[in-house]
Amino acid sequence: MAGGILPAARHRRERNLAVIGYARVSTDEQHLDLQRDALKGAGCVRIFEDEGVSAVAKVRPGFKLALEMLCPGDTFVVWKMDRAFRSLRHALDTLELFEKTGIEFRSLTEQIDTTTPVGKLLYRIINALAEFERDLNSERTKAGMEAARKRGKRVGRPPKLTKKQAERAAGKLAADPGLTLAALAKELKVSPRTLKRAIAEIEE
Repeated sequence: MAGGILPAARHRRERNLAVIGYARVSTDEQHLDLQRDALKGAGCVRIFEDEGVSAVAKVRPGFKLALEMLCPGDTFVVWKMDRAFRSLRHALDTLELFEKTGIEFRSLTEQIDTTTPVGKLLYRIINALAEFERDLNSERTKAGMEAARKRGKRVGRPPKLTKKQAERAAGKLAADPGLTLAALAKELKVSPRTLKRAIAEIEE
């Protein structure tokens, strides 16, 4: 998740624990009444809404405000998981952050409630899944880089100078004894160190 959300979790406001609800409907759906009624019935003291906003939209003002209201010990409630989360990855990231900051989560339709023993187990499973995915992605990246190296492909950041540019630069320096490495590097908009390394690579 992006930084800057859940600021109240870092700076606890002086107030009682709260149950914060969030509701969303996209443009092709009817209205928010069903979700509002369910969230009120679940004890939500405040309900934030996004109307006419798709599930995959990155900018959701109501969702952002709801997260900013949350403090440790509060409970974030949704009518259904897909009302709040854009994807499984988004759900995992958000719930992992909730667990770290002491925020409880409830989804009424899926009957998920992290204030219960079963719900707390869910948090542990989510953390394990998130860690597993990070490890898996890291492993895949390393394997891909190793395979690329074996095929003779360059890995990592692309060079700042192409081979042809390095060859031309080497030719200029050889043809003009008065031309300094620093001056040529400035002309090519790279550091002298980068230019020196690029020339060294073509001379190997």
